[in-house]
Formats: sequence, C-alpha cells, structure tokens
Amino acid sequence: MFKSLMTEFKKFAMRGNVIDMAVGIIIGAAFGKIVDSLVKDVIMPPIGLLLGKVDFANLFVVLKDGVTPAPYASLSAAQNAGAVTLNLGLFVNAVISFLIVAFAVFILIKAINELQAKLDKKEAEAEKAAPTTKVCPYCCSEISIKAVRCPHCTSDLKE
Repeated sequence: MFKSLMTEFKKFAMRGNVIDMAVGIIIGAAFGKIVDSLVKDVIMPPIGLLLGKVDFANLFVVLKDGVTPAPYASLSAAQNAGAVTLNLGLFVNAVISFLIVAFAVFILIKAINELQAKLDKKEAEAEKAAPTTKVCPYCCSEISIKAVRCPHCTSDLKE
C-alpha cells in the first residue's frame, strides 16, 4: 500500500506542471523580495521626503502604551516596549508592493496573450493556405486531399 502510494506520488511530483509550478513559486518569492526592496529602499524614501520627511516604515499609531509610556522614536522601540501599535506605514508598503507585483503580472500576461494571438493567427493563416482539396486525375472532380479513392468515379488514387 505504502509503496504504491509512493509510486503514485512520484509520478505526480515529476509531472511537468508540478515542476513548472515549483519553479514559478521559487522565482515568485525571489521577485517578491526584489519588489519589497524596491518599495522600501527606492520608492518610499522619496515619497516620504516629499511628504515632509515621513519614514513610512515608522508610521504607526500607538493603541496601548507598553512598559514605558509613549512617545516612541520608532516602531521597533514601541514593539520592544510592548506597546500595541497600528502599523500604517508597513501596510502602505505592502499595498504598494502588491500593486507593483500585480502590474508586473498584468504586463507579463498581456505579453503572453499577444504572443498567443500572433501564433493563433499564423496557424489560422497556415490552415487557410494549405489546400484541402485536389482534383481526381480520372474524372476531374474536386475531392478531399485525404481521399485515396474518388467518391465520384471510384478510381484508386495514387499518392
């Protein structure tokens, strides 16, 4: 029983779709880290500077003071003091990261769809260009290109 289960699992795991999905998840995780860095280190600092030197990573609201009372210089100081905080800056960073990833996926899917449409168009043109009929050499009737015997005169057709 266990051996057949393992054999079945091995067949499942080695299918192309599963391997493709695993590669996609790994690349997606790496892409997520790049986007996180892009948002935190490249996009948010200039936006924070434009909005009056706001550090979005440290934009938070204290809901309940910790061991030491507020104010706290940073989010990590508030968390170290045991304060309960509403982390608005981290949420804004996550939303911007999501929008960047969603836009990148949109651009990728759009490019794939355009490529698929071009391939479909080429296939349709190739099907139109390929002849579907031929002329019987004996009775000159138009017949299917796949025919091996003429349906009109019943002659055997040589390829």
